[in-house]
Amino acid sequence: MSDDLGLFSEPDVQRDERPRGAKAAARTKHKRKRTILWVVVALVLAGGGFGAYYGYQVLSGIGSFDDFPGTGETDVVVEVKDGDLVSAIATTLKAQGVVASPRAFTEAGREDARVTAIQPGFYLMKTKMSGRSAVERMTDPKAKVVPLEVKGGNVLHDITTPDGKSVTKGILSMLADASCAELGGVKKCVTAQELREAADNADPAALGIPDWALADVARVPKENRLEGLITRGLYHLKPGASAPELLKSVIETSNARLQGYGIPGGTRTTGFRPYEVLVVASLIEKEGLEKDFGKISRVIYKRLSVDQPLQFDSTVNYKLERPIVTTSDEDRDRSGPYNTYQVNGLTPTPIGSPSREAIAAAINPEQGPWQYFVKCQKDGTTCFSDNLDEHDRLAAKARAEGVF
Repeated sequence: MSDDLGLFSEPDVQRDERPRGAKAAARTKHKRKRTILWVVVALVLAGGGFGAYYGYQVLSGIGSFDDFPGTGETDVVVEVKDGDLVSAIATTLKAQGVVASPRAFTEAGREDARVTAIQPGFYLMKTKMSGRSAVERMTDPKAKVVPLEVKGGNVLHDITTPDGKSVTKGILSMLADASCAELGGVKKCVTAQELREAADNADPAALGIPDWALADVARVPKENRLEGLITRGLYHLKPGASAPELLKSVIETSNARLQGYGIPGGTRTTGFRPYEVLVVASLIEKEGLEKDFGKISRVIYKRLSVDQPLQFDSTVNYKLERPIVTTSDEDRDRSGPYNTYQVNGLTPTPIGSPSREAIAAAINPEQGPWQYFVKCQKDGTTCFSDNLDEHDRLAAKARAEGVF
């Protein structure tokens, strides 16, 4: 046949000229690689980051790694971020000079269950630590910087009992305490005064105040402008940070939480600006127990809708910086934008840190006719009514029973 027919002829097949034993060995090696690959897949599915890392180690045949010999030299602060796997922590430690290689840490912690339980936050470590030393230090509770805890209703500034004998620290004072850490043998803290200066005078955008709050914050008294923007929760603080840096870190963390709680996204149906909803949430937080939040929210919106003064003792006492429930006639007669007996509408700023539950109630108030409420039981339970006569009756009964 002519060469033209070669198009339809069978292609040349290269014969494997290796001896039979060599061919068998090659097939066995190929099979072993496939088996190892499936083991790696199983490890990834079952063990996450550790499985992937050790699977890679098996495939690549890596056996040795760099490691420092000692327990460390100079102090260094290391951050573990939310969601960090052990491999990510190891990489951070290597990048900051704590360990000689990521594997020094992962190998030392491979059989230590405490390593997989390391929580987000800041840790006081040392440079040039052996993998084992780094594991021991990082799993020691003393190495973790104690976070700031903000509770629902906490306020920025310290509050003093009427007799002047007791002071409850505000968020700025608590933040100052939580900023303290020993670095290089020297204890370093940011003072409450430094934080107050930054809170009052630093550029709002530089402090991390969200866009939806900037216009409102610009109009309010400077000493109260950060009130309510630091919501309930734990805040991890970096030792050695300046006052503006600490405030920015806390406010940005809080803003991320607020977004998750529905501010600003979920406030559109309320008819109020996001900042105003935050104010409502702070009032709810101060005025009752969590089980009553939805009804308190309804009362607030009802009174606002008919231009009725809120008449909350909590707003009067906020400006007086007093941790008490009731007010006197003299207190209620004082003028000022936070006196909701004298001024209709909402207060200029929130009056404390709202919780997630208070924010939810502010966004979705419980349906009902209530326009009045009063604390009616000694455990803080609130009674609600839709008319003044019933409210007065409930208030008199509570007063007679020593509720307030």
